[in-house]
Amino acid sequence: MGITKSQIFTEQQNDLAQLFKVLGHPARVAILQYISNQNACICNDLVEEIGLAQATISQHLKELKSIGLLNGEVEGKSMCYCINIERWTALQKQLNAFFNTTKLNCC
Repeated sequence: MGITKSQIFTEQQNDLAQLFKVLGHPARVAILQYISNQNACICNDLVEEIGLAQATISQHLKELKSIGLLNGEVEGKSMCYCINIERWTALQKQLNAFFNTTKLNCC
């Protein structure tokens, strides 16, 4: 397997690529949509809402947390998750900058 050569790209390019990679799974998008529509942090009800096994949900939550889109806190025996608003806002700005600089020059 080859080396990715990520060092030749900017930090922003690498960051966006990692975000797109993590968001490239529909379960993760569904999890983010569900959590973002709640009035409070969610604890343990994702299995019923998303329809996947607890272990699978946990793995997806771990990936989302690894790129900073979720905050997680232990409450008793459960883990509660909320959208990390600062990271979410930064992502929105990055995406807006990316799309706003794209020229509409195709055929």
